[in-house]
Amino acid sequence: MSFSQGLSGLNAALSALDVVGNNIANSQTVGFKSGSIAFADVFAGSQIGMGVQVSSVNQNFSDGVLGQGNTSLDMGIQGNGFFRLTDEAGRAFYSRNGQFKTDANGYIINNQNMFLTGYQATGTPPSIQAGAAIGPIQIPTGEMMAKASDSGTMRGNLDSGTEVVDQTANPFDPSDANSYSSVNQVTAYDSLGNEHTVNVYFVKTGDNTWKAYSSDTTSPATAGGDVTYGELDLTFDASGQLTTTPASLNVQSDSWKGANPLDFNLNMAGMTQQATETAMSSPSTNGYPPGLMNGYTVGDGGQIIASYDNGEKQILGQVVLSNFTNPGGLSSSGNNCWQETPESGQPVEGLAGTGNLGSLYGNKLEASNVDLSKEMVSMIIYQRNYQSNSQTIKTQSELLQTLVNLR
Repeated sequence: MSFSQGLSGLNAALSALDVVGNNIANSQTVGFKSGSIAFADVFAGSQIGMGVQVSSVNQNFSDGVLGQGNTSLDMGIQGNGFFRLTDEAGRAFYSRNGQFKTDANGYIINNQNMFLTGYQATGTPPSIQAGAAIGPIQIPTGEMMAKASDSGTMRGNLDSGTEVVDQTANPFDPSDANSYSSVNQVTAYDSLGNEHTVNVYFVKTGDNTWKAYSSDTTSPATAGGDVTYGELDLTFDASGQLTTTPASLNVQSDSWKGANPLDFNLNMAGMTQQATETAMSSPSTNGYPPGLMNGYTVGDGGQIIASYDNGEKQILGQVVLSNFTNPGGLSSSGNNCWQETPESGQPVEGLAGTGNLGSLYGNKLEASNVDLSKEMVSMIIYQRNYQSNSQTIKTQSELLQTLVNLR
């Protein structure tokens, strides 16, 4: 019996050393999760055990340390969750290795050419649509489409000491500087991305009363062929606060170079009238011209954001994470990936930071969670265990030899 006990001990120690060796070998593998071995004794109808057996090899899914990534698509997870990957056949795999790149078609893949999945942004401008299906994320390389200005803002102060303009004697005329008190500019864009310069003229018509006029100097005519100016009455109280509501100055123009005409409102709420010089604070509109992609980054939370040479940014996709009721029940498939099993339960998918899913960080990589010091100590212990079991076999052999030599 001692032979079988010792032999089972040798096998168990060898299996334990295999687990330790695998941990040490993968101590520098991104996202690797260390394993640990569990033993159980063996009985066969006797009070004296028959030895030992390996009951399971478990994986430790605790977090590895986050380090700096090497590319703009590197990602790291802290807390619960896995990246969801699919192969060419559509089979799902799960990994903590956040080393990603793009293939020839712009799809985000790992080093084993599996596709990273999430939500693809669609529409113009792109956005994540409610109820979107989870699938491979593709980074488009085309030009960012222009967006026509459909709103804008202009805020600032009008000098209360400005002389009143007699509009009866001097009706408003952009070519006559005596017919207005001051002028400011704001840039707008049409549906093709053509830049328009819009002048906004202010005319003081009396104490605490002003008129504002808009004129698109790039394409001044409207569809009727005549120049039309937007007009707004501005009234202020004795403290210089604007009382006009709504304070919206309309901007219109004719079609230019094949684009749709401009037609939007400038919000002037917040204008003041004080005894200081007239000045506007960065008037702006929400349009922009087309742009070429400069690059992209993964934001904390898994949003993939592209930047363009027109100064704009837009979302391209959203990475999702998957988690399981029992991650320990996942089946290891190699390449630092796992697959779903009945013991793991079905995956629960969602955005990082929601539910019981952990956090996702861009330009970070999760290191292996192997503790080399602990593994070296374990290796010494299992080596001693192996030697001790071999000694029981040696002792049993010597006892049998003694019995054989009895005469």
